[in-house]
Amino acid sequence: MERETFGSRLGFILISAGCAIGLGNVWRFPYIVGEYGGAAFILIYLLFLVLLGIPIMTMEFSVGRASRKSVASSFRDLEPKGTKWHIFGYFGMAGNYLLMMFYTTVSGWMLAYLVKMAKGDFVGLTGDAVKQEFDSLTANPWIMILFMGIIVLVGFGICSLGLKNGVERITKVMMALLIVIMIVLAVRSITLPNAGEGLSYYLVPDFEKMLEKGIPNVLFAALSQAFFTLSIGMGSMAIFGSYLKKDRKLLGETVGITVLDTFVAFVAGLIIIPACFAYNVDPQSGPPLIFVTLPHVFNEMPMGRLWGSLFFLFMVFAAISTVIAVFENILSFAIDLWGWSRKKACLVNIIAVFLLSIPCLLGFNVLSGVHPLGGTSTILDFEDFLVSQNILPLGSLVYVLFCCTKYGWTWDNFIKEANTGSGMNFPRKIHFYAKYIIPVIIIYILVQGYIGMFFS
Repeated sequence: MERETFGSRLGFILISAGCAIGLGNVWRFPYIVGEYGGAAFILIYLLFLVLLGIPIMTMEFSVGRASRKSVASSFRDLEPKGTKWHIFGYFGMAGNYLLMMFYTTVSGWMLAYLVKMAKGDFVGLTGDAVKQEFDSLTANPWIMILFMGIIVLVGFGICSLGLKNGVERITKVMMALLIVIMIVLAVRSITLPNAGEGLSYYLVPDFEKMLEKGIPNVLFAALSQAFFTLSIGMGSMAIFGSYLKKDRKLLGETVGITVLDTFVAFVAGLIIIPACFAYNVDPQSGPPLIFVTLPHVFNEMPMGRLWGSLFFLFMVFAAISTVIAVFENILSFAIDLWGWSRKKACLVNIIAVFLLSIPCLLGFNVLSGVHPLGGTSTILDFEDFLVSQNILPLGSLVYVLFCCTKYGWTWDNFIKEANTGSGMNFPRKIHFYAKYIIPVIIIYILVQGYIGMFFS
């Protein structure tokens, strides 16, 4: 069966960026920028994107394009005879399913909040009553199953239409709307009364705050954000590389995706931080920011129901773009390994992902007594831990070693693939850095993640 390809370069960049642009861009990036020193932190973050994120993503794209396969079988096609690199394919496949086991639930929350905001459910509610709305949503497994089910059906429904007619066409429109909505919301936010205080908190370099936090902590926060923001390490980028033609060198494509991902994270901060300061609300990180803090902010804002609905529409687009991208990867496993048709792979995976997603949402109600990581941890926290702290760093390490060592695909083969076509060359001279320094950085992220999780 001939491999499908993207209809346009823009489609590839928008879909890959859609996969990278996750909910963490919105609820984590603005908070840690303000927390760790404003613009000074952003510069360190950008440096780590160049030093770490861009090289690894280019390697993942190269493996995908050279093999024309997903992570399920790309290593098997390219590895030297007798080696076992292909074993990672099973971990990569597991990572994609694990990610969707909790991401579909969180995406369902976004959809539920879009409906609630549009209906006016938050109008006139105080801070405590807003929190109660979220608590009542998570306490009701049937409502969560409904919205999670809609996300699964919509995601696979779009994928079932094919790469060009479904995934590319619809993601292009969605990403364009996402960017327009973001710009409109950012303009609204920075023109609110007292927004200036939030802008200075977010954008003015605060070296005192950096020293107060401790330079090693600031560096690790920037490093881990740069690493995790691009969704590298489990083959969710390799699949889009496998659909790429050979007419463009891969470094330029990677830079374009990274710029778009960073733009969305940065503009999310322009939406959230000034609005929080304008209404004297703590711009905390994580789900409480989206589901408790921001509905309260929109309540205070003139025409808040409209602005709130637009914000949650943007959040649904950000969530769905990732869901579609990962679903596309999941479908490709069945297509590559067993030769299934796209329709058959969709039907089987609708049922599989729906059932696999249920434990996560039950972790907030029926299974709320289950704490896999101790303390008050939920099933969602455990699934997120398996993906973020294990599969992504270990997978990135595998891609780097596979592309840089003589025991894998080799540096020469990687460079030849990365630099096929027109555009920016990937620098051949950084072989020593890529082979020895990048693995050390990844291992540091892996170890620090465990220390932060279990010993801090």
